Amino acid sequence: MSTPMMQQYQEIKARVGDAILFFRLGDFYEMFGADAELAAPILEIALTGREAGEARRIPMCGVPYHSVEHYLPKLIAAGHKVAICEQVEDPRLAKGIVKREIVRLVSPGTLTDGLLSGQDNNFLAGVWHDGAWGLAFLDMTTGEFTIFETESFDILQAELAHVRPAELLLPKELLKQAKPWQPYYCTVRERRDYVGTEDLREHFAGQAALLEEHPAAAGAAAALWRYVLASVPGTTPSHVLEIKLYNQDRWMVLDSWTRRNLELSESLRGKGKKGTLFSVLDLTKTAAGGRLLKRWLEQPLLSVAEIETRLAAVEGLYRDEFLRSDVQKLLDEVYDLERLMGKVSYGSAQARDLLALAQTLNVPPLLRALLAPQAEPLANYLRRGDDLALLKEKLTDALNPDILSGSAQTSLIRAGYSAEVDELRAVVSGGRDWIAALETSEKERTGIRSLKIGYNKVFGYYIEVTHANAGLVPADYQRKQTLANAERFVTPELKEYEQKILTAETRLGQLEYDIFAALREEVRSHTEEILQLAQELAQIDVFAGLAEAAVRYNYVRPEISAAKEIRISEGRHPVVEQMLGTQAFVPNDTSLTPEKHLGIITGPNMAGKSTYMRQVALIVLMAQIGSFVPAQKAKISPVDRIFTRVGAADDLAAGQSTFMVEMQEVAYILRHATSASLIILDEVGRGTATFDGLSIAWALVEHLQRHPALKPKTLFATHYHELTQLGELPGSFNLHVSVKEKGEDIVFLHKILPGKADRSYGIQVARLAGVPAELLQRAKVLLRTLEESSQQETLMEEAAVTQLALFAEPETHPLLDEIGALPLEDMSPRQALEYLFDLRTRLKATDA
Repeated sequence: MSTPMMQQYQEIKARVGDAILFFRLGDFYEMFGADAELAAPILEIALTGREAGEARRIPMCGVPYHSVEHYLPKLIAAGHKVAICEQVEDPRLAKGIVKREIVRLVSPGTLTDGLLSGQDNNFLAGVWHDGAWGLAFLDMTTGEFTIFETESFDILQAELAHVRPAELLLPKELLKQAKPWQPYYCTVRERRDYVGTEDLREHFAGQAALLEEHPAAAGAAAALWRYVLASVPGTTPSHVLEIKLYNQDRWMVLDSWTRRNLELSESLRGKGKKGTLFSVLDLTKTAAGGRLLKRWLEQPLLSVAEIETRLAAVEGLYRDEFLRSDVQKLLDEVYDLERLMGKVSYGSAQARDLLALAQTLNVPPLLRALLAPQAEPLANYLRRGDDLALLKEKLTDALNPDILSGSAQTSLIRAGYSAEVDELRAVVSGGRDWIAALETSEKERTGIRSLKIGYNKVFGYYIEVTHANAGLVPADYQRKQTLANAERFVTPELKEYEQKILTAETRLGQLEYDIFAALREEVRSHTEEILQLAQELAQIDVFAGLAEAAVRYNYVRPEISAAKEIRISEGRHPVVEQMLGTQAFVPNDTSLTPEKHLGIITGPNMAGKSTYMRQVALIVLMAQIGSFVPAQKAKISPVDRIFTRVGAADDLAAGQSTFMVEMQEVAYILRHATSASLIILDEVGRGTATFDGLSIAWALVEHLQRHPALKPKTLFATHYHELTQLGELPGSFNLHVSVKEKGEDIVFLHKILPGKADRSYGIQVARLAGVPAELLQRAKVLLRTLEESSQQETLMEEAAVTQLALFAEPETHPLLDEIGALPLEDMSPRQALEYLFDLRTRLKATDA
C-alpha cells in the first residue's frame, strides 16, 4: 500500500506522461522511480531510495528548489521535458497532504527564462500535411508567431533549416514516414491534437481569414498553440499578439546546404559563432538587435526599394561618426524588452525587470532627439516611446532602485510611494530598535553581560542565558528551550511585542508584493506598445552595427541594379579577411552578366577557389540584407536564391555515400534554380570514377550553359581541365587561380585571373602537406606515364571533339565534295592510299 504522499505523486505523474516530474517536497524538487533513474546520471546527483509502503523501496533523487535553474538546462539539453509540481498551499495550514499542482511544463521549445542565449531565438515548431505542407513556429520568449505553407517538401525543408527549431511537433502519421526530420538537430515530439483550431481562433480573433486561407499552416499552428497553453497551465501568453504569414516571395530562399556552407551564423568546425558572417557583422548593442541581425542574414530581401531603404539608413550612421557613437552609447542602456514582456506575460517578471524597463524608457526621447535632424528613412524608424512616459514615471516612482544591487533584504517599494508601506516599515524598523533596547536594559537589570535576544522561525524571539548565569535569571523569565550550554526564555512583554512586529512584517511583505503585482499588470496592459518599441530599437541597433562594421572593415555601399548582373571590384571574403588581416588578404574581381553568366575556375587545391566563390555569394547576400560590402566597388542585382555545392560528407545513418549526397544537392539545385539564381559549384563529379565524374560535370555545365530558360549566374570550380573547352563557348568564360613556381615548389598567389590553368599541381600540394618524398617521386613517374598514354589522350580528344561538335553550326568542308566524287571502284589500292596521304597533308595545311 503506497503512502498518501506517494499516491498523490503517482496521480500527478500520470497526468504529465513522458515528462520528468519535479515534485516539490519542502526545500527540494524530488524525482521518483524511472524519472529518478533517468535524471540522476544526467544531473550528476546521487540516486537514493524511499520507502513506499510494504517494505518496497523506490529509486529517488532531488535538487534544491532554489537551484532548479542550474539543473533544468541539463535535462532540456538532453531532449527531455520537465513538469514542475509546486505546493500551492501553506504546509502550516494544510489539513492532511499539502495540495500540489503542475505550474509549468518545460521542454526545449518552451523555455521562457534566463536559460537561453540573448542573441538566439528559441523556436517551437509544428508541421502538418493537408494537401499542402504547413509550418508554424513560435518563440515563447519574444512572442514571434509565424506560419508558412507550401506545396513542396523541399521548400519546407529549407524553411525548417532557416527556423532551426529547438523542438519540432509532428503528428504520428508524419513521424512514421521516411522523411528526414532529425537533421534539424532538435527534439522531435509526437502530437495527437492536429484537429480543430478553436483555441487558436479564440486568441487570434481578428485573423480568421488568414487561418482559413492556409488550412495546413493553421493545423500546425493549432497543435503548437495547445502545446504552449499546456506548458504554463492557467496562463495565456498575452505577449503573442498576432500570427504573421511568412511570404516567401519577399525573401531570398536559402536551403540547409547553403546556410551551412556559407557559415552564416553557425561554424562548420565547432557549431559555434566564431568564424561566421554573423560573428563579423554583429556589432549590435542589444540582444534584440543581435536576434534581428541573425534573422536578416537568414532572410535577405528581394525588393530593390526595401534594400535601398535599409542601405540609406546604414549610410546615415556610416557618414556621421559622432551620431553613430552617441546612438550606440544609448543603445547600451536598452534592456531586452521582447523577453521582458514574455516574463510579464507568464507572471515571472521580477522587480528588477520592471526597473530595467523604466531605465530603457529613458532612451527613446534621447534617441529621437539625435535622429530628428537626419533625413529619411533613419529619422522615421523610432516612433514609439512618448506614449510610455507615464508608465516610466510610475515605475520609477514606485520601485526601489536599490533592488538592482541584488541584496535579498532590499525593499521592493520606494520610500514615500505608499503611506501604508511607510507606516508598516516604521513599525518593523522601530520594533527591531525596541528589541535592541530591551536587550541592553535586561543586561543591566539582571547583571548578565552575556545575555542576548535572538529569533528563529520555530520559537520566535527569545532571551538566551548561559548555564553559568542560571542563578541570575529573574523570576518573571519563562523557560522556553534547553540547549547544551544555555537556556532560552521568554517574557510576556517580549511575546506581545513579537506578535506586533511579525504581524507588521507579514502585512508589509504582502502589501509590497501587491503593489508590485499591480505594476506588473499595468506593464502587461502596454504589451503592444512596448513590443513595437522593442522592434524599432532593434532595427536602429542593427543599422548602427552595420554602419560600424562598414567603417571598421572598410566596406562600401553597393549599387543595387535591375540589370541582372553581379560586378564586384576588389572583392574580399568578410570572414577570412578578419582571420588573416586586411593586408594579407588578396582581393579579386567578379563579373557575371546575362552575356557571360558561367565562370569555370581551374587551379590547384588550397589556392583559393572555394574562398573566392564563397566571397561572391556572401557579398551578394550582404548587399541584399542592406549591408555595405567588402569591396572597392559593387554593382549587384538581387538574386532569388543562392545555391552552394561545396564539399560533401557521408550520411552513413541514411546509407548515403559522399557521391550520393553530392548528387542529391545537384538534383535539388536543378529542380529549383531560376535565371535569377546564383549557383556556386565546387568539384562536382570528383566522388566517382574519373570518366563518370567528368561526364556528369560536363553535362551539368552544358545544362547550365545552354538551357534556354535557365542560365543562372554560376561559378564552377573544377580539376577537370577538359571542361575549360566549354569556357570558350557563348555564355561562359574561364578563370584560373595564379601560382608561382619555385623549382619543384609552388607559391599560392590567390589571384583570380582570366583564362584556364594548365595543370592542378597536385604533387606540389602533396609536398606542402608533408607527404613522404619517396611517395612523391613514385607519383611523378606515374603521372608522366598517364600523361603519355595514347589511350588516355584519345579518349580525352574524342570527348572534346564530340562536345564541340554539339555546338558547331552545320558546315560543308570543301574537300567533302571532292571525296564524294572519287571513282573508288576504278582506283587501285595503291592509288587510294596515296590519295589518303595527300588528303591528310592538305587537311593539316588547312588547319594551320
